[in-house]
Amino acid sequence: MDETQKTEPRGQTPETDGNTTKASALYDRFAEKSREIFELGQEKSHEAWEKAMELSRQQLTAAGEFSAEQGEVFKRYLRRDFNQTTEDMRQLGEEAKEYLNPARLGAGALSSLAKLLHTAGGAMTALSAKAEDALVYQTGEITMAGTLTCLSCGHKVQLKATSVVPACPACQGTRFRKGY
Repeated sequence: MDETQKTEPRGQTPETDGNTTKASALYDRFAEKSREIFELGQEKSHEAWEKAMELSRQQLTAAGEFSAEQGEVFKRYLRRDFNQTTEDMRQLGEEAKEYLNPARLGAGALSSLAKLLHTAGGAMTALSAKAEDALVYQTGEITMAGTLTCLSCGHKVQLKATSVVPACPACQGTRFRKGY
């Protein structure tokens, strides 16, 4: 049976079949292991995060949890999810700069906080500009919970847990942006 003739068993869709659920669980395991390794390290940089993901991939591959190729795919997905979170934080930082404008706050702790957010916002802006192209989610990829917006029709798809990105139910589009 070729791929175009494949039918799903009753009650199972591509988003809920056993293999997809297993892949989502493995992705969650990979993300958690990467976070644990990152937190154990002294350095807290982008490079340290990349090293933590690679070490996690190596360890979980050696343990037989998934193949090296699947680990590379998980790294790409986690990097994309991390970049999306960074972009969301950048936008939050921009909003905070507006609301915590030192001219509106005056002196004191809030003014210091606003200056700190302004500095952090600049760093996040630079990182998010580099990551912008990587933030498109495709049908069939795995991602964490959040709201996907179809780039074809604007329909929103709510993911309540780590899932495989479905086709848009409104237009069958396959490309999305993500929000939380």
